[in-house]
Amino acid sequence: MTDRAFVAVLAAALMTLLTACGAGGPTEPPAGPPPSVTVIQLAAEPVTETREFVGRITAAERVDLRARVQGFLQELSFTEGHRVEAGDRLFLIEPDGYQAVVAQRAADVERVRAEATNANAQLRRGEELLETNAIPRARVDELRAAAAVAAASIAQAEAALKAAQLSLDYTEIRAPISGRIGLSRYTVGNLIGPESGVLATLVQQDPIYVQFPLTQTELLAYRKQVLDQGGDASAAVIQVQLADGIWYAHDGRVDFVDVTVDPGTDTVLLRSRLPNPDDLLVPGQFVAVIVKSGEPEMGLLVPQSSLQMDQLGVSVLVLDEEGRVQVRRITAGQQIGSRVVARSGLEPGDQVVVEGMQKVRPGQLVTATPWQPPLRD
Repeated sequence: MTDRAFVAVLAAALMTLLTACGAGGPTEPPAGPPPSVTVIQLAAEPVTETREFVGRITAAERVDLRARVQGFLQELSFTEGHRVEAGDRLFLIEPDGYQAVVAQRAADVERVRAEATNANAQLRRGEELLETNAIPRARVDELRAAAAVAAASIAQAEAALKAAQLSLDYTEIRAPISGRIGLSRYTVGNLIGPESGVLATLVQQDPIYVQFPLTQTELLAYRKQVLDQGGDASAAVIQVQLADGIWYAHDGRVDFVDVTVDPGTDTVLLRSRLPNPDDLLVPGQFVAVIVKSGEPEMGLLVPQSSLQMDQLGVSVLVLDEEGRVQVRRITAGQQIGSRVVARSGLEPGDQVVVEGMQKVRPGQLVTATPWQPPLRD
């Protein structure tokens, strides 16, 4: 076969192959269904400006119980950790010795009263005799001085009796307030006295206080914001969040702002009074304090999970009228629960993508289903 014939055969074979590929060759696969996303349709709702701080629970009243007299501890009349009422006897120091002293002082009072009675009688007789010059005036002066000494002895004896009675009363240590009592440092039989220190601590837990510090900048900004809205800075609502994330059922209000600034931290201490009927709040524990100020204003809240961060700021994905994904730049405000206030960039009625953002790109057509918020925000 010549070279010309070989070329002709090769060309024919190539034409046949190209024709076969064009007639029944592979084609592009058909496009799949649009990706599915969940969206939330925004609606304006009341938004209250809040600020969050770290606070500490403190007792409204706290008493360290101490012994005022010395003696052996005879009785503990309480259950540690339980509630006691004002006036309940908590400790009893052995009273026998103090009762004996009281009896002795009472006898001293009776004795000096009898001596005073005799001195006064002698004075009256002397004054009668002096009228007839039957007794020297100097003797009457002596009798008058003796009566005065007897009267002073009565006062001294009565004071000693009162002191002895006070010591006897101090053998009973009673609750000055109602509240819960802690552990006792001493058990029955121990010798205790003023040098023994704190016997137990009694705290009033209902109501209870939460204290939290604000910097000067925060305090001034808070007051300015509330006053600009025409509100009362002292009417702020205080909410407490416990360590497990549960919101405390009772709210409070600021009832005290410290009159001095801590020079070490440049903060001012604020305090709120809270009901504590179930003793859920315990003095010393840390809590999150939420301060709600001013009147609610209408705003748009978007789930925090819908936010995307980059070098240009914060953005969300929204759906246009055709159901296509578009990027929208927003200005994010404060966080309220699991949502964030959108201060600009969004309008009521916008559909914001909450879930499925990683599956879509701008301009892509998607299938949208409503987003179901969690049970607790």
